[in-house]
Amino acid sequence: MSTVLKLAVLEFHGAERLAFVEGKRLRLLPTQFVGLQSAINAGEAALAALSSQPALEVIAFDQTLLRAPRSTLRRDVLCAGWNYWDHFEEGKGRRDGQDVDRPEHPTFFTKGPDTIVGPYDGIAFDDTISSKWDYEVEMALIIGRDGRNIPVETALAHVFGYCLANDISQRDLQRAHGGQWLKGKSIDGTMPLGPYVTLAHGLDPQDVDLECSVNGEVVQSASTRLMAFTVAQLIAELSAGMTLRAGDIVLTGTPAGVGNARTPQLFLDDGDEVICRSSVLGELRNTMTATDLHSPWSGQ
Repeated sequence: MSTVLKLAVLEFHGAERLAFVEGKRLRLLPTQFVGLQSAINAGEAALAALSSQPALEVIAFDQTLLRAPRSTLRRDVLCAGWNYWDHFEEGKGRRDGQDVDRPEHPTFFTKGPDTIVGPYDGIAFDDTISSKWDYEVEMALIIGRDGRNIPVETALAHVFGYCLANDISQRDLQRAHGGQWLKGKSIDGTMPLGPYVTLAHGLDPQDVDLECSVNGEVVQSASTRLMAFTVAQLIAELSAGMTLRAGDIVLTGTPAGVGNARTPQLFLDDGDEVICRSSVLGELRNTMTATDLHSPWSGQ
C-alpha cells in the first residue's frame, strides 16, 4: 500500500485545528483551514502538496487533543446494514420475528448527527432508555466530491477518506419500532468516530482489518474483504437518483460477532471499555458512561 496521509481534527489552545498525523508527531495545518470541511473542499491533491512543506508547526502526538472528524453535515449519517453476510446470518432467529430474506441490494438507513462523539470520549449510557446496548465496529467513509448516479467504476474517486466508527445500537429499540433502525441507532452521544481520517489515495478500502474488544476480550475480528457489497457498490447504489454531498459520512456495515447474536448474549453496561481498532485506520477507545438521556431537555 502506498504512503497515505492521515488528517486529524484537534482542539488546540481553545480552537479547532487540523493536523497531519505522522507517527509520534502532529503537523498543524495553517489556521485558514477551519474545520474538516475546509480540507475536504481543498481536495486531496492540495493537502498532499501542503504536507510536503517543511514549515508546518510540529507538536507531539497527544490523543487527548483529538476530536471526532465530523464535517459540516447537511443530513443524517448514512449507513449500510447487513453488509457482511456472516453478520446477516448470525442474526437469524434473533430479530424477534422480524427476519427477512437475504437482500439482493444494499440495505440503507440513517442515524442522527447528534450521535457523534470523539475517539476517546465516553459513550452515553442510560438503562432507562434501553436494556440492550450493542457494539458494532465499522469502517466509515467521508464523501469528498458531490455526485449523483455515480458509476461503480468511478465511485472511489468520490471518497475523501476513511475512519473508524462504533455503531452503538439499542436492539430493543430497533425491534420496538417496526424493525426499522433509525430509533435504535440514533441515541445522542453514542457513536465514536475517528480517531483521524486516513485519506483515500493509496488505501484499498477492501483490504482493511477491523477489530472490536469489550473489557479486553476480542468480540469482532474481520476484514473489509468480507463485505457483501464493496464500497464502490455502496456509493453507486446510494447515489442512484440521490445526490451525495462532499462531507457526507457513510458507515459501511459491521462484521459478525455482535452481542445480540452471541450465546449467551453480550450487552454493554456502565463502565465497560469498548475498543475498536484497525492497523490501517487507528483506534477508538471509549467507556460506557452513565448519562441522563431520559429527562426532558429543551435544547437550550
